Amino acid sequence: MKIAIPVNEDSMNTTICISFGRTPYFLIYDTETKDAKFLSNHAAASQGGAGIKAAQMIIDNQAEALLTPRCGENAADVFKAAGIKIYQTKDDRLDDTIQAFEKGELSLLNEIHPGFHNHGGK
Repeated sequence: MKIAIPVNEDSMNTTICISFGRTPYFLIYDTETKDAKFLSNHAAASQGGAGIKAAQMIIDNQAEALLTPRCGENAADVFKAAGIKIYQTKDDRLDDTIQAFEKGELSLLNEIHPGFHNHGGK
């Protein structure tokens, strides 16, 4: 299964980014093959709609799940329409988060925030 995770650097030694739409990079990780691909998040520089653009990038890369600390409602709606489940990370450690997901220890993200529409904030 391919999962997507917002991360601060393009390295497996990085931490998970608190901001989904404005994260610098996304890790696309295949839990079966252990292949890791880092994508630069070009949506981060957007005036508005960063979450929606970032969500489309995840969909375009065939991820089946998103692991993130939080997610805005517009991006969450895009994921819901695409059938992609959103799981809440427990901390900012990448390795621990991947292992927790593989063991079925992460819960679905139930608290979706309204987003930072046109604020450019993190």
